[in-house]
Amino acid sequence: MNYDNNSPILSSKRLLFRQHIPEDMDAYCAMEMDADIRRYAGGQPRSREDSERRFAGTLQPITDRLSMWATVLKETGQYIGRCGIYPHFKHDGSTIPGEGTLAFYIAHDYWNQGYATEAGRAFIEFGFKELGLNRIVAHVQAGNDTSVRVLTKLGFELESTETGHRTFYHFQLKNPVT
Repeated sequence: MNYDNNSPILSSKRLLFRQHIPEDMDAYCAMEMDADIRRYAGGQPRSREDSERRFAGTLQPITDRLSMWATVLKETGQYIGRCGIYPHFKHDGSTIPGEGTLAFYIAHDYWNQGYATEAGRAFIEFGFKELGLNRIVAHVQAGNDTSVRVLTKLGFELESTETGHRTFYHFQLKNPVT
């Protein structure tokens, strides 16, 4: 089943999650070029050209509900980021059945307003109840204390720490029903 850009996949009290549309490109690219956002999501800000290239991939039809979705304010329709649950991948690139990865990228102007927590709650419920996932994981770069607080507030537990060029915390949340 394809999800068209007029049909939201999910909503919460203040947020709507839908497929990206061409009108989202400027806000999406601004996030990709923002050093504050990129420092915990890959390091360096991206160029406008690279951001546009990546944005083009968000316009492809989504056939699986495990994806990153445009995140917009219900009240105004303003694009504020992308959130969702995507497949949990092994190191070899294959997926782990029954598991998903929670991620939230919120534009800097919308930080500290509870949107990441609200999106996380919505997608956790969606992942466990609608998608039937057994476990949801999340990966956070060390130093991103705000995201760590959001995950612990959502009930995630630290599973492991990966050290290397960059250090990452790996969190998990198990489905309470399974």
